Amino acid sequence: MKRIFKLVEKYFFIIILLAVGISLLYPNSFAWVLSEYSGINIINLLLSIVLFTMGTTLKVDDFINVFKNPKEIAAGISAQYIIMPLIAFCLASAFSLDTALTVGIILVGTVPGGTASDVITFLAKGDVALSVSLTAVSTVISPILTPLITLLLIGNQIQFNPVDMFISIVEIVIVPIAIGLTLNYKFPDFCEKLKDYLPAISSIVICLIVAGVIGANKQAILTSSMIIIVVIVLQYFIAMGLGFAIGRLVGMGRKQIITVAIELAFQNSGLSTSLAKTHFPSLSQATVPGALYSVWQNFAGSILAYIFRRYL
Repeated sequence: MKRIFKLVEKYFFIIILLAVGISLLYPNSFAWVLSEYSGINIINLLLSIVLFTMGTTLKVDDFINVFKNPKEIAAGISAQYIIMPLIAFCLASAFSLDTALTVGIILVGTVPGGTASDVITFLAKGDVALSVSLTAVSTVISPILTPLITLLLIGNQIQFNPVDMFISIVEIVIVPIAIGLTLNYKFPDFCEKLKDYLPAISSIVICLIVAGVIGANKQAILTSSMIIIVVIVLQYFIAMGLGFAIGRLVGMGRKQIITVAIELAFQNSGLSTSLAKTHFPSLSQATVPGALYSVWQNFAGSILAYIFRRYL
């Protein structure tokens, strides 16, 4: 069983591509992902599972590392919440995206770093401890910064309630992480055993979210996919390139530069998709950029990790 879970974790990018293929051929197969059960959004519940698994891998030391590496943490977090949103805004403006896709791209840029960045950093032989700390810190402060920056960037285009978004992020992100963190603190040996299984579970859950969104928006994706795919690819590589530049400017070492570049390019796209569905229900296509970004970042990240490991 453990070997099967490890294979799922290792070949996640292949599984997510298969999920996308199935959702395009049989769109209704994952329709339940975007449904509600007893007033609970299934997509929010699935995302909470992912964040809970992240919480079980965190320790208090991960937050103490913030004070041990202030330069790297400050540079990484500043880039996360300044550069990524600006990249998203500039690309949406340059390509004259419609309101729904603009909202989706902006949300991809304003959410915290994704948990997959830790795995890619490990594969690329980066600084895993720094990656974990950056992901943890950006996630913890996301309830304040994500709604605020989103409001600043698109508040003049479409009305939404940043307070409600703050509450959503607390419920979807902070509470599950806190529960996982507490579980790890109380039962560290048990959580250590779970580490062999939880990454694969998170991967499967992300695949379900992506497949659900793509299946529900199949027609829109097929008719406008080229533009949005170009924007997503540019968003990813511009972020990666600026991450390298920032690392060098700050004077980081090789491992830290790789880590910041990966952390900046990898976003919690599942959260952006969830927020789009919850807070912009009239803009169904706003969920599309997050789903496509999830596919791309994991596919491209797996390839880049090999390149970084071999040639950097």
